Amino acid sequence: MATHKGFESLVDADALRRRLAAFVEPGSDGGNPAIRAKVLSALKEVRAATRARIEALLLEDRRGSLCAERLSYVQDQIIRVVYDFAIQFVYPVKNPSSAERMAITAVGGYGRATLAPGSDIDLLFLLPYKQTPWGESVIEYILYMLWDLGLKVGHATRNVEECIRLSRSDLTIRTAILEARYIWGDEPLFRDLTRRFDEDVVRNTGSEYIAAKLGERDDRLKRQGTSRYLVEPNIKEGKGGLRDLQTLFWIAKYFYRVRQPEDLIGAGVLSKAEYVRFKRCEDFLWAVRCNMHFVTNRSEERLSFELQREIARRLGYVERAGLRAVERFMKHYFLVAKDVGDLTLIFCAALEEQHVKTAPVLNRFISRFTRRTRKVLGGGAFTVDNDRINVADADVFRKDPVQLIRLFAIADKENLAFHPDVLKLVTRSLKLIDDDLRRNREANTLFLDVLTSRNDPETILRRMNETGVLGRFVPEFGKVVAMMQFNMYHHYTVDEHLIRSIGELSLIEKGSRAAELPLATELMPGIQNRRLLYVALFLHDVGKGRPEDHSFIGARIAARLCPRFGLSPAETDTVVWLIEKHLVMSVVATSRDLNDRKTIRDFAEVVQSPERLKMLLILTVADIRAVGPGVFNGWKGQLLRTLYYETEPYLAGGHSQITRDQRVAAAKRELSDKLAGWSDAEKAAYVERHYPPYWLRVDLPSKLNHAEFIRAADRAGRKLATRVTPRAFQGVTEITVLASDHPRLLSIIAGACAVAGANIVDAQIYTTTDGLALDTIYVSREFTDDGDEQRRGSRVSALIEKALAGEERLPEQIERKALAKPRVKAFQLPTDVIVNNSWSDRFTVIEVSGLDRPGLLYDLTRAISDLNLNIASAHIATFGERAVDVFYVTDLFGQKVEAKARERVVRERMMKAFDGTRDEAGPAPKRASAG
Repeated sequence: MATHKGFESLVDADALRRRLAAFVEPGSDGGNPAIRAKVLSALKEVRAATRARIEALLLEDRRGSLCAERLSYVQDQIIRVVYDFAIQFVYPVKNPSSAERMAITAVGGYGRATLAPGSDIDLLFLLPYKQTPWGESVIEYILYMLWDLGLKVGHATRNVEECIRLSRSDLTIRTAILEARYIWGDEPLFRDLTRRFDEDVVRNTGSEYIAAKLGERDDRLKRQGTSRYLVEPNIKEGKGGLRDLQTLFWIAKYFYRVRQPEDLIGAGVLSKAEYVRFKRCEDFLWAVRCNMHFVTNRSEERLSFELQREIARRLGYVERAGLRAVERFMKHYFLVAKDVGDLTLIFCAALEEQHVKTAPVLNRFISRFTRRTRKVLGGGAFTVDNDRINVADADVFRKDPVQLIRLFAIADKENLAFHPDVLKLVTRSLKLIDDDLRRNREANTLFLDVLTSRNDPETILRRMNETGVLGRFVPEFGKVVAMMQFNMYHHYTVDEHLIRSIGELSLIEKGSRAAELPLATELMPGIQNRRLLYVALFLHDVGKGRPEDHSFIGARIAARLCPRFGLSPAETDTVVWLIEKHLVMSVVATSRDLNDRKTIRDFAEVVQSPERLKMLLILTVADIRAVGPGVFNGWKGQLLRTLYYETEPYLAGGHSQITRDQRVAAAKRELSDKLAGWSDAEKAAYVERHYPPYWLRVDLPSKLNHAEFIRAADRAGRKLATRVTPRAFQGVTEITVLASDHPRLLSIIAGACAVAGANIVDAQIYTTTDGLALDTIYVSREFTDDGDEQRRGSRVSALIEKALAGEERLPEQIERKALAKPRVKAFQLPTDVIVNNSWSDRFTVIEVSGLDRPGLLYDLTRAISDLNLNIASAHIATFGERAVDVFYVTDLFGQKVEAKARERVVRERMMKAFDGTRDEAGPAPKRASAG
C-alpha cells in the first residue's frame, strides 16, 4: 500500500468516520435516504475544502507531481471512509463467508497514486469468487456515492481468475492490472492478484507487450500530430506529454519488473542525472495539467491559447528580454517535451541492448535485429549496423569532437538511420561542442554539406536538433529552440519552423511541389548559388524573441555566422540581404495594389536585381509553407506570382515607357479585337463605359468576362446581378457584383459575406460612366470540388443581392456572428492605422491592423463611406488572429487625402471602427467614380 507521508493534514479520515457514524442513531438503518443525504453533504464539504487547499498549495509550491499525489491521497481516504460506512452501517455482515470480501483497487492513472483535478477515477472491485448480493450492494452504494459527489468513475468488478484471463487477451486490461494499486478492503486478495499476474501473464511476454505499447504510442501520435512543437499541444496525449512518460514506465515496469521510476537507475536504464530529468519533466507536466483542470473546472488536456496566459501567470512566469511571460512559459514547455523525447531515445537504446535477441519490431527506433556489421565509415569511427549508423567505440567523440558533426554528414550522404546507441551517446557528449569545434573549418564544412544536402536535409537537421547538437553548434539557433510565438498564425515553435522551411525548399528543388508551386519550381534550377537560399532560410528567424525587429537582428547574426560557415563576403552580403528583406515580398503581395505601378516601382527599387528577385520569391514561398498547414494557399501563390511577373521587367530594363493615355487606348483596342459576335457600335459604346483605371488595372481575361457579364445583364434589364467563378488553383472563389452605384456598396457586400461565413481576401472596385458599380471580390475557398464551391458561392451571392435590395438586415446578424471566433479572445493586439500618400501616385493608402473579429471589414468600409471616401481597391489579409486590411482611396473629386487635419480625422474614425465604436453619420453622398 502506497504511503503518503505528510498528507495526513489534508483530511482526517478517522474524524470523518466518526462524523458519519454520528448520523446513524442506534438501531437505525444507515441506508436511510435522510442519513445518506447527510453523509453525502459531509463528503462534499470535505472534498470541496481539500480541493481548495490542494489548489492553494499548488499555487504556492508549484509542485505538480505533489499536487497529483495529494489529490489521489484525498480520493483514497474518501473511498475508504465510504466503504467502511457501507459495510458497518448500510450492509453489515456479522459472520462474513469467504465469498463476502473484496479489495478495492485503483487502476489506470489513479493506480499510479496520481490524480488530476478533473480526471476519471478508475476502480477495480476485486472479488475472490463470483459476485454475491452483499458485494453487489456494497459496490453499488460506493459507486452511487462517488457519482453523486460529481466524480467520473470508471469501474469493473471481477474475480482474480477473470482478471488473469482477460489480461492475457486485452492489452488495455493488462496495462490496468499492471498499474493496480491497493486502496482498501481485503489486502491478501490483492496480493494474490499481483502474484498471479506476475507469474501467469507478465513472465515471458515482454516482447509482445513492448511491441504493442510502442505501436499504440505511434498510433496515438498520428492522431495528435507527430510534432512535439505544435503551439497548442495536448499535455496528456501529445508527443512529449505525460502519456509518453507513462508509456516508458509501463514498459519498464513490465520488462524490468520495477515498481518505482527510481528503480530504473539500478536496472541500468537511466543514469541518476537522467532520472532527475525524468522526475523534473513529470513534475512540470503535472503542474501544467493540474492548473489547467483547476482553471477550467473540467478534464481539459489541450493547452489552448485561452489557457496559456493564465497558466503562465499561475506558474510565476514574467516578461523578460523581448519574450512575454506566456512565451517564456511555452518555451519551457517545449524544452520539457524535448527532454521527454531524449529520455524516450535513451530508454529505447537500453531496451534494445538488453532485449536484442528476442524482440520483434518495436517502433521506428527499433527494427529487426540481426547484428551484422556491413561496413565501416568515417575512418573507422562508425559502423553500419543493419542500415543504422553506430559508433565503433564509446570514446569516438571524446577523441575527436568533429565526429559529432561528421556523424550526421555521413548519415545524410549514405542515407542511414541512427542506431539508438549512437544517439544516446551524442546526447551525453554535448559538452564536447565548444568554441574550438564551432570555429573548426572541417566541422563547419560538414555542417554546410548537411544544411544544403540534395538528399533529405530536413530529417538530418531535425535529428541534430533533437539530440541538442544543432543548438550547441549554432548557439544563435539554440536561442530559438522551443521558442513559441503567442499567436494563431504560427503553428510551430521557431526552431521547428526553420527546419520545416529547409524541408520545403528541398522539395521545391526536387520538383515535388511543381503542381502547387509552378513558378518557384521553374526558377529554382536557375539559381546561381543554391546554398545561399538554404543558409538564409536556416537563419531567417533566429533573431526572434528579442526587443528589436527580428529581420534586422537575424541579418546581423548572419553577417557573423556566414564567414564561419565558409561563405565569401559577396555570398554573406546576399544572405544578409535575404534575411533582412525576407518579409517584404509577402507584405507587398498581400497588402498592396499590384496593379498600381508605384507599388511595383518601389518593390523593384528594394530588390534591385533579377537574381535577388528569384531568390526572394523562392524563400518567401518556402517560409510561408513552413508556417503551418493551410497557411500558404493558391491565392497567396497567385499574388506572389503576379508581383514577380510585374517586377521582373522593371529589373530587366524592359518595362514599357509609353504614356498612360497610350496604354489605355491599347487596352481598349485589345479588348475590342477579342469581342467576338459584337458589332462595331456595341464595341465602341462598351469601351466608353469604363474609366482609365479599369483599363490599366484589369487583365484581358477578366475584361472579356466582365464585358459578357454586363452585356447579359443589360439585355435582361437587370441593374443588380452577380456571377460566381470558382478558381481552384488560386484557392479562391470570385464573386462579381454589378449594381447601381452606392457609397456603401462594398460595406454591404462585406457584411453579407460576414453573415454567410465567407472570408474576403481581396476586392477590386470600379464605377462605370453610366452610374453602375462593378465590384469583384475574392473569398477563400471552402470546398475542393468545383460543383460544391459553385453552389456555396451562389448562396453567398444570393445573400449579397438580398442585402443590396434591402431584404436583409445585416447589423443584427453580424452581431450574432461576434461569438464565432472564441479563440481570438485569448489575444491582445494594439490597433494601428496608417494613412500614407507615398505608396501610390494616385491614391491615399489606408492600412489598418489589429485583432481580427467577425464583421470587421463591414465596419471599416462603412467608416470609409461615412468619411466620403471612394475605395478603388481593398486588400484583406489575416495572419492568425491579426487582421491587416488595406484600402486605396480618393476623395469625392478623385484626389488624395493630403490635408493633415483630414488625415487625422480619417485615422481617428478608422481606429474607432476597428475597435467597434463608430461615429454616427448622416446619409453618405453618392459614390463618385473611380475615374
